[in-house]
Amino acid sequence: MDAALKIFFSSPRFAVAGASSDPQKFGYKVFAWYLQHSLPATPINPRSPSVSILRRDHPTVPSPSALSDPPASSYSLSVITPPAVTKKLLQEAKEAGVPAVWLQPGSFDRDVLEYARANFKAAIAGDGACVLVDGEEGLRLAEREWSRL
Repeated sequence: MDAALKIFFSSPRFAVAGASSDPQKFGYKVFAWYLQHSLPATPINPRSPSVSILRRDHPTVPSPSALSDPPASSYSLSVITPPAVTKKLLQEAKEAGVPAVWLQPGSFDRDVLEYARANFKAAIAGDGACVLVDGEEGLRLAEREWSRL
């Protein structure tokens, strides 16, 4: 997992699929984690033009293919969606050139996990792996400087 964490956190930017304005949801907590670590992150939510996280509105994009400036290949993608949605999302992320994905707990089944591992330079998932738990270790492995707000 160390190699995958290093690749994931070596990306210059991050995107969170399933970002939510609801503080009780993991889509909120994961996106807030990136903000609290001063990491450039873009929320992905096709149902809302923005999400309100940490008392600030953040414009969303509807899908990985909409990560265009900079291009999607500059992003690592955290996924917090149901498995049926995740598979389609990963197919689009692969097509857009996203190099690394982190499938948060509950976002994948065996089929989705196999697809992710076969199609991305790095795919983190399983054994309870969550950016909220393992993210700071990933930042350390990537030798990425960060500041916690």
